[in-house]
Amino acid sequence: MNLSGVLFFPVTPFDADGALAEQVLAEHIRQGMAHGPGGVFVACGTGEFSALSEAEHARAVRVAAEVVGGRVPVFAGAGGPIGAALNQARAARAAGADGLLLMPPYLTQGPGSGFAAYVAAVAAELPVIVYQRGAVVLAPDAVVELAGVPGVIGLKDGLGDIDRMQRTVLAVREKHPDFLFFNGLPTAELTMPAYRGIGVDLYSSAVFAFAPEIAVAYLKGDERLLTEFYAPLVRLRDKVPGYPVALVKAGVRLRGLDVGAVRPPLVDVAEDHLAELDALIRSGLTLAAS
Repeated sequence: MNLSGVLFFPVTPFDADGALAEQVLAEHIRQGMAHGPGGVFVACGTGEFSALSEAEHARAVRVAAEVVGGRVPVFAGAGGPIGAALNQARAARAAGADGLLLMPPYLTQGPGSGFAAYVAAVAAELPVIVYQRGAVVLAPDAVVELAGVPGVIGLKDGLGDIDRMQRTVLAVREKHPDFLFFNGLPTAELTMPAYRGIGVDLYSSAVFAFAPEIAVAYLKGDERLLTEFYAPLVRLRDKVPGYPVALVKAGVRLRGLDVGAVRPPLVDVAEDHLAELDALIRSGLTLAAS
């Protein structure tokens, strides 16, 4: 599957009553598509996957697939209990998604063979990128095994263990040279120099959701953005748990699209932090345009 460039992870908009705002989601994705993302990952972490009902998830995926219209791959989040993950996978397939970003299973942990069976069951529905984060910490040989499972096409790393990832990349590419690897850390641009050094060029860009001009300028090689935009953004992000999502949604609102509030247990951005984010976006846009 061809995935390249900046990967777009849209937020999930909610209206004043807290319901899924489908038309706003469609406009959000249309605006992002105008900046040429390499793929759209809907109802994933930035899209508050864990806060969506199965019906909302299916509707969000359908909106994304309709707006994108086959121009780039559309991936949907899936995960949690095996029954829910399979329902999400089947609904995503019916809605026109091209693949799934598979989140960790819910709470229960089993041996490696159990996790492989979980992944294989979901991958039977649509191509799967496994998300390594939280309780899912995979040894290189475990990833080699998963790479041999039909339908498993990649690994997204949300741990940031560069030593583990280097050994994983080397082990997997020896047997599966087309397997995909992604940097899935929050505000991934800040760590991309390190990931590129171990052969991982793909990454999820939360910034693309609210400032695609900045994300594209960085992709084109504007390293000034690392110190003058991304590093201050990470310092702001780390002030409150849940800000990796809440800040993105706030950024979309600051750019003029009312995508509503985040759902509990996340909390919306405090006023003083919102002002700081606004100033950062303005300075980042100025830098990206210069």
